[in-house]
Amino acid sequence: MGGGKPQMPGSSLPKLAAGPVGQQIHSIYKGRLAQFASNGQYSSQNLQAAMYEGRASGDESVKLQVYSPPNQTRPTFEEATSHDFTDTHVGASFGPSWSTHWIRISLKVPQQLQRKEHLEFHWDADNEGLIWTEDGEPLQGLTGGGERIEWVLPDSFRDGESHTFYIEMACNVMFGNAIGDIIQPPNPNRYFQLKLADIVAVNLEARALFVDFWIIGDAAREFPEDSWEEHQALQICNEIMDTFINGRGRQDSILQGREIARKYIGNVDSAKVYDSEKVPHVYAIGHCHIDTSWLWPWAETKRKIARSWSNQCDLMDRYPEHRFTCSQAQQYKWLETLYPKLFDRVKSKIKEGTFQTIGGSWVEHDTNLPSGESLVRQFLYGQRYFESRFGERCKTFWLPDTFGYSSQLPQLCRLAGMGRFFTQKLSWNNINVFPHTTFSWVSLDGSQVLCHMAPDETYTAEAHFGDVNRSISQHKSLDQDNTGLLVFGKGDGGGGPTFEMLEKLRRCRGLSDKTGRLPRVKMGDSVDDYFAMLEKKAEDGTEFVTWYGELYLELHRGTYTSQANNKRNNRQSEIILHDIEYLATVATLKNSNYLYPKEEIVDIWEDVLLCQFHDTLPGSCIEMVYRDSDELYAKVFKAGEKLLQGALSALELNSTTSHKSELKAVNTLPWPRAEIAKVPDSQKYALVSGGPGISTVKTLSGISKSTASIGQLEDGVFQLSNEHFGVTVENGTITSLVDLFEDRELIPKGQKANQLVIFDDKPLYWQAWDVEVYHTRSRQELPPSKSYIVEKGPHMVSLCTEHQISEDSWIKTTISLAASVEGQPSYIAMSSEVEWHETMKFLKVEFPVDISNTEASYETQYGIVRRPTHYNTSWDMAKFEVCCHRWADLSEAGYGVSILNDSKYGFATAGNLMRLSLLRAPKAPDAHADMGRHHIRYAILPHSGPLDHRTVRTARNFNHPFKLFHGPSAPNSSASLLNSIQLTGSPALVLDAIKRGEDDEDVSRGELPTRRGRSIILRIYESLGGKARGNICVDEDVLEVKKIQKVNLLEDDGEDVVFEKGKCRIELRAFEVATFRLQL
Repeated sequence: MGGGKPQMPGSSLPKLAAGPVGQQIHSIYKGRLAQFASNGQYSSQNLQAAMYEGRASGDESVKLQVYSPPNQTRPTFEEATSHDFTDTHVGASFGPSWSTHWIRISLKVPQQLQRKEHLEFHWDADNEGLIWTEDGEPLQGLTGGGERIEWVLPDSFRDGESHTFYIEMACNVMFGNAIGDIIQPPNPNRYFQLKLADIVAVNLEARALFVDFWIIGDAAREFPEDSWEEHQALQICNEIMDTFINGRGRQDSILQGREIARKYIGNVDSAKVYDSEKVPHVYAIGHCHIDTSWLWPWAETKRKIARSWSNQCDLMDRYPEHRFTCSQAQQYKWLETLYPKLFDRVKSKIKEGTFQTIGGSWVEHDTNLPSGESLVRQFLYGQRYFESRFGERCKTFWLPDTFGYSSQLPQLCRLAGMGRFFTQKLSWNNINVFPHTTFSWVSLDGSQVLCHMAPDETYTAEAHFGDVNRSISQHKSLDQDNTGLLVFGKGDGGGGPTFEMLEKLRRCRGLSDKTGRLPRVKMGDSVDDYFAMLEKKAEDGTEFVTWYGELYLELHRGTYTSQANNKRNNRQSEIILHDIEYLATVATLKNSNYLYPKEEIVDIWEDVLLCQFHDTLPGSCIEMVYRDSDELYAKVFKAGEKLLQGALSALELNSTTSHKSELKAVNTLPWPRAEIAKVPDSQKYALVSGGPGISTVKTLSGISKSTASIGQLEDGVFQLSNEHFGVTVENGTITSLVDLFEDRELIPKGQKANQLVIFDDKPLYWQAWDVEVYHTRSRQELPPSKSYIVEKGPHMVSLCTEHQISEDSWIKTTISLAASVEGQPSYIAMSSEVEWHETMKFLKVEFPVDISNTEASYETQYGIVRRPTHYNTSWDMAKFEVCCHRWADLSEAGYGVSILNDSKYGFATAGNLMRLSLLRAPKAPDAHADMGRHHIRYAILPHSGPLDHRTVRTARNFNHPFKLFHGPSAPNSSASLLNSIQLTGSPALVLDAIKRGEDDEDVSRGELPTRRGRSIILRIYESLGGKARGNICVDEDVLEVKKIQKVNLLEDDGEDVVFEKGKCRIELRAFEVATFRLQL
């Protein structure tokens, strides 16, 4: 037995310390990371110095010639290349703004570069460009300014021979031509210098290490400092730097650096990084938001589409995981028309499933200002285009950048075949934080769509580490779902994803799988795949929170008013299209030789829908856009008037110049009406009554049962009256308005209605977009200069008041009161002519009324929105300026006052003070926005009892004044047909549109299968907010209807409804929109 002590196991730690080891100073070692890949003072010593293995330039390798088209024209490839080219060189300047220059490039790869692994052509003139092959195929867009300046050279260029291609240079940057602040008006004399035109041999491993280091460095910078993942990332980055320095930047040190990076992010050199079975939380989709107009005109948008989408087709060939989505049927149509080869390429990618259509609308339109029927047509013509060209309709409504979302959109989406909605714009709220990310958005009628708002709060993410991280960290609906959609790619001005973005996302995925903590991102799915996953969760029991009513954007409230004449053109276009479709539909029933002008009508609709893009109609574009839209609206009105006259002629109702012929009118609205109207080319008035359809016109004599009167009580004080109202006007303002039937004064004592007021209007930044809550602190009343009687009655009385706003601006407002018409509401009408040359001012008109309610009502598309008149909460106060359509109303039990308008959309009600917004004067991005002459109509409609159909109908009448003309007596057949379809029953029901079926065999344009026979489409909605019953009544003596179906907005076959003895009974829920097909 031994007596020694047991031997203790040895330690691998040396017994003696080799020397002192200090703790790393965390902030210093983190700060060191910026040295490795930046272009700063160390770029000759860091990774930047190893990025390229060779470079060639000059005439021997890159010979440049130019053709500069005159007068800012944008010729086609064939036109441009038919001209003579002259020599040019790096260092040359090109301009001015918006001009185009075609560069012919003869490229010869020198021998020393021919065997290099990867060759690119680098071009940078600080502006946009498009590369074309010698035979006219667009290949790829160029951005300039250091971004997307590379084009991967084909291997065929390595043969030592000269190869020719072209660059179409556009003298603008991604965001137009402002210098500095992008929203300022564009500089018309901007020039661009060609800085770079080189053949470059790229070190792909160095480029890959650059992205490795970028993402791992982001982990070191953005992970919490108390996490081991952050500390490990910092150690990895410093080890890569040390290895590179010790290896003197040689290729082997770069390869070693990549091996070190793999310890943190794994192998990320292919799409296989996404093949792991680990559950992802972030679903990334490439996107390219191209504003159809904004800081550039439509003509440049058309080229941005080609530049951006060709880029994506190229990336899809190089990155199999890349999925790209883009909306707006208009943009696809432009591509189809102007770039047919590229359109075919896009179409093949759509068939493969890598390029994905989305949105279902004609453009990414504003949703506050267009009429209900305009919203329908955005979906109808958008979905028809996608179906006709690509064989599928869209399932997801895509609207990431619009300035608020109308309360009826969920219903219209469902009726257009879309149950999903994507946006993110409410993240721009400047008062309250919107509380949800994924939720069920519920329309006025109860219809719902599943909505997802990108948690990263952008639709133009750069695919950074932080974007992936924020897609979960900023998610507000994690109680219901822990996934988010990441929408990445250069946008607004186009561009879309870059190869760097796709490389970064591969590394983010690798990091999540290898190390963890970063939410796991997935590529390869579609937006529809993502929403299908959410819908499956709902099906399996997940209860997503609900949001009822409008998605009000607490920003950009000035867009309800900016560019007033543009908004007026929109309203007038919607009216003329309504009338054309109604009259043309009836004309096809009467006259077999008359062909329904389907193609012309659709062309007009497409032009109007284009102008409803979410920067154009709201008024936030540069001046060039509004010059273009003025021309387009002029074309719309000219073509529309021709179609109107054609339909009237087919109905034998065309006007003549003979004053001996009969004076007549056509009522295109769906209810009988009566009003006093002025006889054309005369000072006489007539009582026009009847309809729908032919209306009687009775010229009024000096003696009439009902009259209106006016008198001057004292200097500047006038009294206007009819059977309904007594109106006292003092210095142009209404100091008393008495309802004679109710014996009720409507103007609070000492206050003034029709008071013009002007405000200082300087928002925090976005001039054309915003009006801020503090603008009311600068209120100033406009004093009148004089008032005088214009018309003395007895059928109409009018009083004009002139105001001098400033040395250069004035306004003349005429207050008119017509004689009362039995059975019709009476209102006080105002008509203003304005010469407006102000700077950053806001003109409004005020109506204080003796009415009390905590809510006011505003017409919206197919319904009513009720909003607070108080500022109890920040959510209430945020709605200090809101959108309305034809009317706004403040009512209490038993009485109310409606304010009508003919083209104004901005409104505010604070307490009992109602304000209609008239004109703004922003100076950016259009320095001349709203300058010049304006014509404005509005009215005060008091009413006993609650808000009801009287306001709805009177406001529509106000916007559709009778047009009187001379012509022959209307044939009985025309009169009967114009009145052959009527809607009876609840007055809350509105027959909003009458048109022919899109695919009727006699009108179809052939883009989709035709439908046998002829049909009439009726659009009906419930306007007041309650269940309503009525009847579609058909005069079977003049119109043979075989059956009636309730269909969707796309006019798909629906359910048959009972139709007997010329009558179809219908029932609509509150604010329901219903479409019916009458099959003839």
